[in-house]
Amino acid sequence: MSTHRLRVDWPNCKARGLCFELLPELVSLDEWGYPVVAGEVTAELLRDARAAVRACPHLALRLVPTPPG
Repeated sequence: MSTHRLRVDWPNCKARGLCFELLPELVSLDEWGYPVVAGEVTAELLRDARAAVRACPHLALRLVPTPPG
């Protein structure tokens, strides 16, 4: 079973916080409103993670596969 992680494209991120609103199980916000991603995306959260990636207004969030091992 493959796992995934969320990656933030920092130059494009404008700290809107939509990723946190859509995926609070994995994303928190720092003191300036930028996302802090904690852990891998589980199978149960994969659908919500994909929705957060699609909803990012600045295309600053990506879902990437985690290499095995």
